[in-house]
Amino acid sequence: MPNETNETNDIKSKNTPSKRVNNRPRRRNTNTVRKNTEEIINKEEKIKETRENNPKRRMNPKREKKEQIEEKNIKEQTNNVEKQNTQTRPRRKTNSSEKKVNEKRTATVRKNNEKANKKEKFEFKKPKLKVIALGGLEEIGKNMTIFEYEDDIVIVDCGLEFPTDDMLGVDLVIPDTTYLERNKEKVRGIVITHGHEDHIGSIPYFLKKMNVPIYGSKLAIGLIENKLEEHKLLRGSKLKTVKPGQTITLGKMKVEFIRSCHSIPDAMMLAIYTPAGVVMHTGDFKIDYTPINSEATDLARIAEIGKKGVLLLLSDSTNAERKGYTMSERTVGAEFDKLFVNCKKRIVVATFASNVHRIQQIVNSAVEYGRKIAVCGRSMINTIETARKLGYMDAPENLFIDIDMIKNYPEEKLVIITTGSQGETMSALTRMAAGEHRKVEITPNDLIIISATPIPGNEKLVSKVIDDLMQIGAEVIYNDMHVSGHACQEEQKLILSLVKPKYFMPVHGEYRQLKAHKETAQMMGIEPENIFMSVNGRILEINEEGAKLAGSVPSGKILVDGLGVGDVGSVVLRDRQHLSQDGLIVIVMTMDNNTGEIVAGPDVITRGFVYVKESENLMDDVKKAIRIEVATLEEQGIRDWGAIKSTLKDHIRDYIFQKTKRNPMILPIIMSL
Repeated sequence: MPNETNETNDIKSKNTPSKRVNNRPRRRNTNTVRKNTEEIINKEEKIKETRENNPKRRMNPKREKKEQIEEKNIKEQTNNVEKQNTQTRPRRKTNSSEKKVNEKRTATVRKNNEKANKKEKFEFKKPKLKVIALGGLEEIGKNMTIFEYEDDIVIVDCGLEFPTDDMLGVDLVIPDTTYLERNKEKVRGIVITHGHEDHIGSIPYFLKKMNVPIYGSKLAIGLIENKLEEHKLLRGSKLKTVKPGQTITLGKMKVEFIRSCHSIPDAMMLAIYTPAGVVMHTGDFKIDYTPINSEATDLARIAEIGKKGVLLLLSDSTNAERKGYTMSERTVGAEFDKLFVNCKKRIVVATFASNVHRIQQIVNSAVEYGRKIAVCGRSMINTIETARKLGYMDAPENLFIDIDMIKNYPEEKLVIITTGSQGETMSALTRMAAGEHRKVEITPNDLIIISATPIPGNEKLVSKVIDDLMQIGAEVIYNDMHVSGHACQEEQKLILSLVKPKYFMPVHGEYRQLKAHKETAQMMGIEPENIFMSVNGRILEINEEGAKLAGSVPSGKILVDGLGVGDVGSVVLRDRQHLSQDGLIVIVMTMDNNTGEIVAGPDVITRGFVYVKESENLMDDVKKAIRIEVATLEEQGIRDWGAIKSTLKDHIRDYIFQKTKRNPMILPIIMSL
């Protein structure tokens, strides 16, 4: 033990710091410090080992006390060595270049940390809802809108459009559903807002391509059933009746039906709940506080949904140019009463077949003033039968009589409800005005009430019918006998203020009406960049993070002519217009296959060009020009029938235009021998 004590003292002496010169720390030899530390640790381990191996030494109190003192000294020395080892040299002054290097290192470390944080915060982009209108934008009718979220598609309405004047021979116009046919596995169903033709008219044509569930009100489903029965599609169809306040699930989307007002009962707005946000679709609507069926628009529910937050609002724009409010339907009933009260004539009322509320008011006036009602027009008969069967029309059982029975009743006891308020060519009222209806003959003892406003484009047709009726001697009332079923500006403002949408898309109207609705939305505080003036086929991608118009899908007009769907296109319409404007000339002749000489003919047949008997000289000149041209081709050695037809057509067209300044369609028919 004395030796151990001496060694300890030697270590102390070695580790004792010497005097500093100029107060500068002396640079220490790290090897020496490491060696001293190892010696102390070894010495401590030896003491422990000796104590454990020799129990007698542990029993001696004096020796044990001495060893404890030595252990204490060793620990103190160990601590001193560790303190000396951890002492650092003072920092030397760094120059500017070293500072720049350090700053660059710090900036690099900071950037790496930021990148690491960004990686930790990375999230996948949220899916967007796609809103695609296949019809109803920049046009009246053909309403059809797609809502697509990932692998689910919900269709709102499936309507038709009536042909314009330049669509000669066309019966109906329906939307192009090519995009839906390509994605038929995604389609979860069609949701109907109400039962007007421009919202349900093309359903039979769509169901022939894909059979999907259809959800609508009791009346809308009843009207759809009539259409499907005509097309022999009713048995396999999936028609489901819903009520206002009901919510259905279609894939990842839910649709809530909200009671609304329009010119037909059971019109409904839609709240479409998607993972991207809530979308409100108004359908066709007006705010009528005193509707015929006493079921006003559920403004409380609309406001409740608006408070929770609506991502997008699609709203009816038909009357967006009209200021103020739309009059209540009840005001028309008061006008009917004024006309019925002292009238001694037979009354004929023309209105829209689907306007059940208007028909109900005619019924009310007829009952009050003791008149029987006869119905004329297939669509009118179907609507009244369906409405009565489903409880939407209140009328006594013996009120209606067959149109064949009108001769059995005095004229002052009759009311005839008919179609034709838009002057349609084959409608009942148009045929009555032309004296072509087989069962109803208009006389000066008739009062004709046209309870409708002409749809844009139909003004001339309606005026023609009114003129024809007046020429017969009938009294015609056509002003102030109609109120619109669409909201004016103040009602549109009310919906905007209740819904408070983040984004807005005007629908159901011509371009000028969509633009007017956009301006109304801006007045209500919606930012211009959050209002989307879309077109048919354009895709609106939207979620909480943003919205944009991106890409497009096939869209357009499919023309229905008789049983043909889509087989009449622009080429056929152009030919029809050409024929209607300038007529047709058919050139028929027989030629020798070898010599190219005319063997028989030419014969010239015209339709819609000139009256042949009064234009025989012109026809002779045309035949002479044909012979001269054929002789010229023969001299040139041209034997190809295609070349002969083409050259002959061009030459005769120029010749006829020179003589008549007309451009008829020319059709050469050459037979060979």
